[in-house]
Amino acid sequence: MTQIFAYIPFKDGAAEDVALEYPSAAKKIDASASLTAVVTGSGADLDKVANDMTAIYSQVIKIDNAELAYPNADVVRKALVNIIPSDAIFLVAHNTFGMDLAPGLSVKMESAYAADIVDFEGIDGTTLKAVRQELGGAVSTHVAIDISSGAVMTVRPGSFAPVEPGSASGSVIDKSGDAGDLSAKRKFLEIVEAEVGDVDITKSDVLVSIGRGIEEQENIEIAQELAEAMNAVVSCSRPIVDAKWLEKSRQVGTSGQTVKPKVYMAMGISGSFQHLGGVKGNPFIVAVNKNPKAPIFQVADVGIVQDILEFMPSLTEAINDL
Repeated sequence: MTQIFAYIPFKDGAAEDVALEYPSAAKKIDASASLTAVVTGSGADLDKVANDMTAIYSQVIKIDNAELAYPNADVVRKALVNIIPSDAIFLVAHNTFGMDLAPGLSVKMESAYAADIVDFEGIDGTTLKAVRQELGGAVSTHVAIDISSGAVMTVRPGSFAPVEPGSASGSVIDKSGDAGDLSAKRKFLEIVEAEVGDVDITKSDVLVSIGRGIEEQENIEIAQELAEAMNAVVSCSRPIVDAKWLEKSRQVGTSGQTVKPKVYMAMGISGSFQHLGGVKGNPFIVAVNKNPKAPIFQVADVGIVQDILEFMPSLTEAINDL
């Protein structure tokens, strides 16, 4: 039987959304596989998350150590090498932490490594077929991964359907004593919170988010008019911040803010994983883009192929006429 382990990231006692997506990914790998959650950390938050995960996973491994209070990839890697079987498949979210953790872990486990997986096509013998994206999502590549000696893979958050937590029927297994020496050369110092600008986009239920398709800074006013009509807030992707058209506090993505709106209007945004990594909570996504092959359409609930500079004024007018 294939053994699959999934690393559960959490913050302030709450698991990130990807924890609900791992079971769907595991079923695509091997429907008969055993799936075990792995939670590392220290203290009450760790205990809460581990117990919460028993409503999703039949087994939850907990590794409690003061050195794991902050998710330092060097330290977590040391612990996992002593816990995860060398022939197992290990899944971790494709985010900044996962990209730090996974490559070195695969080296230490002497197993295969694959990054940014968006789909799995099952196992054929000792070969796992997977799909990842290249060139900012413009091209999908099908890869064959030799899992005879295990594999470490990062999966893109949002690529797999989330499951609904059931009743708490799983069990927590404390492996803290098996983690071994967790000393590391790299030490966590402090968390520096990003400054909040004039608007806190993390508190808005509706976001009108703009990307390169806005073309010019002057056109941001068009998005603002739509946002006002929808009682929403304007947010953006990284190129808009890099151009200094909007402040950093408006940026959505792995290098910006993490948002959980009910409705996300992606206007002229291609949909890179770095951007979508900041959109959590399974919102209703409306995507408008001139490029019919834009990756954003793969995750959108409604996709419209049109120039946003034509679409937004029309939608604003229609809303105001209601």
